[in-house]
Amino acid sequence: MTTTYDKNLEGKDLRIAIVCARFNEVVTEKLLQGAVETLAERGVNDETIEIARVPGAFEIPLITEHFARSGRFDAIVCLGAVIRGETAHFDFISDFVVNEAGKIMVRHGLPIALGVLTPNTVEQGLARAGGQHGNKGKEAAETALEMANLIRTVRGED
Repeated sequence: MTTTYDKNLEGKDLRIAIVCARFNEVVTEKLLQGAVETLAERGVNDETIEIARVPGAFEIPLITEHFARSGRFDAIVCLGAVIRGETAHFDFISDFVVNEAGKIMVRHGLPIALGVLTPNTVEQGLARAGGQHGNKGKEAAETALEMANLIRTVRGED
């Protein structure tokens, strides 16, 4: 018989870290709110959620690495908004954050849910932070829960 592991968004007994950039705060605070509300709705105890606010998206990987090294968390949610400007800065920052988050995830075998938006405008960011395109903070929180549960199941800890 084929073994199939399916979606499990139960948050009970999970420890979640959130790294949230302050830059473009009008967008990132809405992402954070969506993530925290979703974790609470899914049963994650408020005492098992730790939130680190960092200056900008560039700093997200450093704190994510430290959270991962601590061994205290079942998953990490990264939230930020890198909004395209007139220079190549957007490309450097967004590429760096995505690449480093992936490396941290694989190196530590720990789910890293990426809720770092890369819109062209603030309006597009707001549309993805609780507007017409949903809340990517909520989606990142759900991804973190699903992957943390999947790893527990695959390891036989479920």
